[in-house]
Amino acid sequence: MADFFLKLSKEIDRINEWVGRTSSWISGILVILVCIDVLSRYLFSETAAWVMELEWHLFSLLFLFGAGFALKHDRHVRVDLFYDKFSPKDKALVNLIGGLVFLLPWCLLIGITSFGYAYESFLNRETSPDPGGLPARYVIKFAVTLGLVLLLLQGISQMIKDYRVWKGLDLEEPREFNESL
Repeated sequence: MADFFLKLSKEIDRINEWVGRTSSWISGILVILVCIDVLSRYLFSETAAWVMELEWHLFSLLFLFGAGFALKHDRHVRVDLFYDKFSPKDKALVNLIGGLVFLLPWCLLIGITSFGYAYESFLNRETSPDPGGLPARYVIKFAVTLGLVLLLLQGISQMIKDYRVWKGLDLEEPREFNESL
């Protein structure tokens, strides 16, 4: 059974690594899009609603699809008043409890709620309220759900690794496996 959880954790890590690295290209696309938008506004006094909406959609995707990647690489926000001085076992226990009490329930709650909003938007074929805005607003709403699923899965992966360290099965801090794609 331990092998199953270890393989599951490695597969989740692989997925979030791929999604994180792939979605990082969004930032380059976003920079180019914003530059073109700014230049067209200042040089031609023109802009389009769909361009501004696409900018905030891409910006949202960076965070939504990067959350699991950030958790995998321990790049999320943490208040480190005492944590830095803890032993690896104590850190693993704090991470495990934090994941069970905060991360998993909130990911489930927001994920289920966001799926309901996205599904309702899909049924209504919701589009932008702005003339000339983007169609299919439900796509970005489903992205919220997908981002939370990726974060939830990475939380499960991290908790598997934290549990192994806490139980003494792994001696190092469990934040990521050292395997390349």
